Amino acid sequence: MTITPTTLTRAAGIAATVAGLIFIGVQINHPHLDAGSITTTELAVRNSLKVLMAALALAGITGMYLSQVRRNGLLGLLGYLVLGTGYLLIMATTFALAYVLPTIAGTDPSYVDDVIAVVIGGTATGDIGALQTALQVQNITFLAGGLIFGIALYRAGVLARWAAALLAVGGVVTVVLSVLPDGFYRLLAFPNGIALIALGYSLWGTAHGITTTEPVTVGSRRVTTAGAE
Repeated sequence: MTITPTTLTRAAGIAATVAGLIFIGVQINHPHLDAGSITTTELAVRNSLKVLMAALALAGITGMYLSQVRRNGLLGLLGYLVLGTGYLLIMATTFALAYVLPTIAGTDPSYVDDVIAVVIGGTATGDIGALQTALQVQNITFLAGGLIFGIALYRAGVLARWAAALLAVGGVVTVVLSVLPDGFYRLLAFPNGIALIALGYSLWGTAHGITTTEPVTVGSRRVTTAGAE
């Protein structure tokens, strides 16, 4: 199999689309989170899918940034780094939800409930340690990164602009929904998920326009596919 920029870009587009689908899908009919439900197989599967979603989303936004580095500029780099940090933290904290909290739910349910409270936008009654800081930084970087990166993609004008705008305003929607009850909180996945799906599809569709710089031989001269000697 030959790896080309087009192949990698299309793979990133697919990754972003699948991430968006998972992001939305895992929230549908999501059970209430507490120390009792965190140990169920259903939540183990949902949280495992969320870890996969974060990894795929990170690959997707990497492709979005690298496919148009010059157009994205400094704002795009900043947005990519901040949003990428947000997805890395989502991956880490969701891994803890999926594989760490269930093991201590029976011995320390109050700690588990405190962590879950912070995860869904509430306040912990006790000390949850470094997870408190990690979740706070996660929320800030995810919201700010989506806003900045969405603006950068919109300005670049290569991918679907409406999807880039949705990614940017998705952070604002998330802030509003985070103060509402758990059922409304789950809706925050929809604007970001739809944006990922649309941006991923758009990235896949624009991949054919990416040129390589591998030299080819023409007569006695070596030229690149872009035509430069």
